[in-house]
Amino acid sequence: MSILQKITLGYFVALMGAASLNYIPGLTDDQGRAFGIFALDIFDDALHVASALWALAAALISRRAAKIFLVIFGALYLGDGVFGFFTGYGYLDLGIFTNASEGMSFTMFRLLANLPHVALGGFALWAGLRLDRA
Repeated sequence: MSILQKITLGYFVALMGAASLNYIPGLTDDQGRAFGIFALDIFDDALHVASALWALAAALISRRAAKIFLVIFGALYLGDGVFGFFTGYGYLDLGIFTNASEGMSFTMFRLLANLPHVALGGFALWAGLRLDRA
């Protein structure tokens, strides 16, 4: 198994973890926000599960499939996180289309809300483009 396939398996685990946040007692506050920072709905959970299953399939199929997953997933998630800084919403859950922009902000709240997508997306894109070049 290549390093890209191992990384992609890690994304499967991380994304399934993200999808399960709403269902673990004590992780959400009284307003339904995970860790008191961001609210995840059934649509977000479905996106996380679909991405996780894509990651699992890519990891099990081949190094090339893992690379494709990391590049595409990375670009999409990184972009979603960047949009979050500029508008307060991402595009993967259609938030930028259904909510008015809250404007650009680099507050701690906005940083914590968007950091998972920026970090996961950025690392995936970097790994897909730079690691295990064959």
